[in-house]
Amino acid sequence: MSAISAADLAPTPYAWQIRATGLKVRAGRTRLAVDGLDLSLGTGVTGLLGPNGAGKTTLIRALATVLRPAGGSLELLGRSVTDRGEHRALRRRIGYLPQEFGYYKRFTVREFVEYMAWLKEVPKADVPAAVQRAVERVGLADRADERLKTLSGGMVRRVGIAQAIVNDPAILLLDEPTVGLDPAQRLRLRQLLQELGTDTCVVVSTHLVEDVAAACTDVVLFDEGRLVFQGTPGDLAAAGGPEHVGDSPLERGYSALLQGPEQGRGTW
Repeated sequence: MSAISAADLAPTPYAWQIRATGLKVRAGRTRLAVDGLDLSLGTGVTGLLGPNGAGKTTLIRALATVLRPAGGSLELLGRSVTDRGEHRALRRRIGYLPQEFGYYKRFTVREFVEYMAWLKEVPKADVPAAVQRAVERVGLADRADERLKTLSGGMVRRVGIAQAIVNDPAILLLDEPTVGLDPAQRLRLRQLLQELGTDTCVVVSTHLVEDVAAACTDVVLFDEGRLVFQGTPGDLAAAGGPEHVGDSPLERGYSALLQGPEQGRGTW
């Protein structure tokens, strides 16, 4: 893992990189998958937890400017996403890894990350160094000239992370980034997230509570399109119910907060 430079530790000029007020986002034409969300996120690594169908992916896509809000407001880096004229500038500052990302199988790792750097309008003179740095950070420097079709699913996922960080984004959005990664690769990703979180607003959607415990400074628990909990991993653990064999404190807190008001459900 590369050392963190003084530039990496420079303070952000924004009070909040992400601010949603009463945000509503539709999944399809009718269903509100995000319904009245109030949320502010700054520098650090936020784990976005919630059951299947909670609206996590819809929220990530809205933050990536892929989906338009159906109501309320959403500001990224101080700019409103409802102003479509701002989208191009915003997308230069955002890194995004969807659950499933498209790629050309005949591209090499380096070619694909270069292509994504070009799409993100990284200055031409900076592209070679930016690509090399991104590939190194995900541990694929020795595979940079291999074609994507020859790589394992876990390695392709790491290429996806590399393209998401090639532009040194101010906001990094990762939807289930550990899918397909083996334990050693997951450990390396956690270390990378901690490094990136020193000066980047990182949002990681995951169903793995242990990833939140290991890598995240904050936790957002999302269910049925609404915010259930926001706090630290320690706060989540403290919300746990009775202990059961095999449960971690975070898993108990996660379960208790989703079970209803009598278990302490509510926004912290």
